[in-house]
Amino acid sequence: MNFGFYIILAAQFLSALADNALLFTAIALLRELSAPDWHEPLLLQFFVISYIILAPVVGSFADAYPKGNVMFVANAIKFVGSISMIFGMPPLFAYGIVGIGAAAYSPAKYGILTEYLPSNMLVKANGWMEGSTVMAIVLGAILGAVLPNISIQISLAIITLLYMVAAIFNIYIPKLPLDHKLSKRNPLYVLKDFSHSFKALWCDPQGQVSLAVTTLFWGVGATLRFVVIAWAAYALGFNQSEGTYLTVVVAVGIAIGSVIAASMIKLEESVKVLPAGIVMGLLVISMIFITEWHIACLLLVAIGILSGFFVVPLNALLQHRGHLLIGAGHSIAVQNFNENLGILILSGAYTLMVKAGIPINLIVVSFGLFVSLSMAGIYRIYRKQINAPT
Repeated sequence: MNFGFYIILAAQFLSALADNALLFTAIALLRELSAPDWHEPLLLQFFVISYIILAPVVGSFADAYPKGNVMFVANAIKFVGSISMIFGMPPLFAYGIVGIGAAAYSPAKYGILTEYLPSNMLVKANGWMEGSTVMAIVLGAILGAVLPNISIQISLAIITLLYMVAAIFNIYIPKLPLDHKLSKRNPLYVLKDFSHSFKALWCDPQGQVSLAVTTLFWGVGATLRFVVIAWAAYALGFNQSEGTYLTVVVAVGIAIGSVIAASMIKLEESVKVLPAGIVMGLLVISMIFITEWHIACLLLVAIGILSGFFVVPLNALLQHRGHLLIGAGHSIAVQNFNENLGILILSGAYTLMVKAGIPINLIVVSFGLFVSLSMAGIYRIYRKQINAPT
């Protein structure tokens, strides 16, 4: 990996660190404002709705301009959302603005990898990228647990500063030739172009399986952060800060799994990791039997390791297929649309469960069964595809 890659990595890390610290700070702010409990998972929905609505636009935007410039503009939008929260904008709406910036940022940060690196480096690069993202989740959760206890305003000020530093790194990202630039920019053509990209990835066998798995992973993973905090309060008697540290434990496991996958799994062998997702779902179900915090930590690390191990190779495979078929930015935009639609649906389901007063253990079992059954179904479909006569 050369110096340019580490500039990209640093910019991504700082921006993701701010995103995750802001999530937990926004949760603390909602509690300070005595908002209903179900407003907390609603933060996710305000954040991810931009990924879904803007998906047809941000992929084309990322491919039409140098991706470092796109990342700079996206960070500026995140900065506006963060500073708006400082000046009193309701957390749901301010975090929604940050979501707009994140939606524009993602196709550029992942798309640049396929343009900057050869295909045989993609799994390793994704391991680094996911590892840095997980480290940002870890440190962001710690900042989000510690800083609001000192002062929510100080926490928001530090997060805003992180967005500024990330923007400085964006300026020094290597400039690359434009990839799959749109020939037209009228809205109807953009929508038609996105529709073509969407169909191309879902009709490609390898694109289909990797897109299905990453959509499932991010939908469940994002919602699981809220589930873990609620479960820790019920099963272990943890407060919000202590529950937040358990999400850090999961993130550490994901980092370990990402490193293992990056060192062991080749791009062409990515689909072999699918059974790990089935086992992960079963481990989620076993949470309901845990009452000791140290055993809970071991279990959550194991869940994280399996998560990182199966998602990193499939994410790399999806990027590779997308780059070949439709272009890097278009591919990530389609991926973001599907993954954030998954987050919206699953976090919405969790929000409704919380509002309806469903016991947390039943919610945990529901999510674990959903993961295992879905992964088993995806694996079975893929096996049929590769064994079908040609």
